Amino acid sequence: MSSFRKYLSEFIGTFVLVFFACGTATVLGCKTDTVDAAYFLTALAFGLVIVAMAYSIGNVSGCHINPAVSIAMLVSGKLSAVDFIGYVVAQFVGAIAGAAALIPFAPAGSSLGSNGLYNGNIALSLVIEIILTCVFVLAILGVTSKVENGAVAGLVIGLTLTLVHIFGIHFTGTSVNPARSFGPALFAGGEALSSVWVFIVAPLVGGVLAALIYKLIAPEKKKRK
Repeated sequence: MSSFRKYLSEFIGTFVLVFFACGTATVLGCKTDTVDAAYFLTALAFGLVIVAMAYSIGNVSGCHINPAVSIAMLVSGKLSAVDFIGYVVAQFVGAIAGAAALIPFAPAGSSLGSNGLYNGNIALSLVIEIILTCVFVLAILGVTSKVENGAVAGLVIGLTLTLVHIFGIHFTGTSVNPARSFGPALFAGGEALSSVWVFIVAPLVGGVLAALIYKLIAPEKKKRK
């Protein structure tokens, strides 16, 4: 039953992320080549959703709502292989449900906030997404490493995601989350769906890289005498 609660929480969290954050990008018409109010409000929406979910489901599942975060926790030894699979399945299903729920409210022909290649370049898109995800997940690993940071962890993570989006929307629309990318792309189809593998692979690589870097730089825990 405890595992079911965690998976359900991840489903709900990812549903909310896609519906509200991708929904904000959709209804405001956020564009990668135009820096306007819609651009910044979309970045803020992604951050605010994380803050809201962190303080609502964080104590149940840890509020990963992102396979890149889950794989980093797996590599860090903070998540079992069984839970990793359960989390990722719940996250993808939640993202698909969130995108599906968004369709009736989206303008005709909308991409539902799906991601796109930077200047059609796969290599550059992979690199920028790996970097963005690595920075985001590194912040998560750092702020959650101490119990005393619990009260502010959600806020720090949300602000970091906002920062990542402010910089990254211009390039790819910012994924840093395979589930968030797959849900909208599944319904948008076309180029969004054909290139979605980039936004699945790159964030996962970025998550693993962040876990390895944190292992390298994290202070050693003092052994009790």
